Amino acid sequence: MTKAKLGIIGGSGIYDLPGLKNPRWEHVPTPWGEPSDHLHFGELDGLEMVFLPRHARGHRVPPSHINYRANIDALKRVGVTDVISISACGSFREELSPGTFVLVDQFIDRTFAREKSFFGPGCVAHVAFAHPVSPGLADRIEAAAKAEDIHARPGGTYLVMEGPQFSTLAESHLYRSWGCDVIGMTNMPEAKLAREAELCYATVAMVTDYDCWHPDHGDVDVPSILKTISDNADNAKRLVRRVASDFPREHEPCPIGSDRALDTAIITPPDARDPDMITKLDAVAGRVLSAA
Repeated sequence: MTKAKLGIIGGSGIYDLPGLKNPRWEHVPTPWGEPSDHLHFGELDGLEMVFLPRHARGHRVPPSHINYRANIDALKRVGVTDVISISACGSFREELSPGTFVLVDQFIDRTFAREKSFFGPGCVAHVAFAHPVSPGLADRIEAAAKAEDIHARPGGTYLVMEGPQFSTLAESHLYRSWGCDVIGMTNMPEAKLAREAELCYATVAMVTDYDCWHPDHGDVDVPSILKTISDNADNAKRLVRRVASDFPREHEPCPIGSDRALDTAIITPPDARDPDMITKLDAVAGRVLSAA
């Protein structure tokens, strides 16, 4: 079996966990460019962990300028098997009040200015993505939330908008009518790329506001979001720590095959593949390309 290594993509403070041993920052170059930041390595209760500040330390990279391909490649390159994405989101549901954690299981991608695949001319692939979240990993997060008495709602649809502006009122009502539960700017194409890289992926959406649809709440503003994020920081750390302490030390096969997503995904035959593209895919798709 493969040794488990847990990756956390999220805010700059998540990696500051009590009991994290041998912490270090390390630059991990990728053929897709620079990740958002150096990776932060550590070990918790015998489990190797890797943290990546999505917006870089100091929140310097806006959502549309995040190099999502480099971020996922870097995590895959250092042996990460499972990724937990922690994201601040707005709520479309009365019952999903600020401070609630939503363990989303579906996405609607409304982004348009981002590179969304590792594959392309020279090597074409189409991965299955009907179920974008790995259920085994989501179940472990839910169990950890219950153990820590953290208010977490399992299931939900995350609308990913381009940003950096917040929604118009018309957009907010439209997305509610679609049945969306939360809205954010960062989990696409992150989740798609994680699937292409055969990483188990799950999202913890931390509700910070009611977007702008709620008649009893004002428009979304940064100070109120930052305050809620700060209030949630301790819960996020407790959740991550509990997941890590209970996490299997050997990677468990994904029930929906997230970790085997490329088995039948690559269409381009070996003799027609671009050698330069294949070189760039060494970490992401090396398992299947080396067997071709």
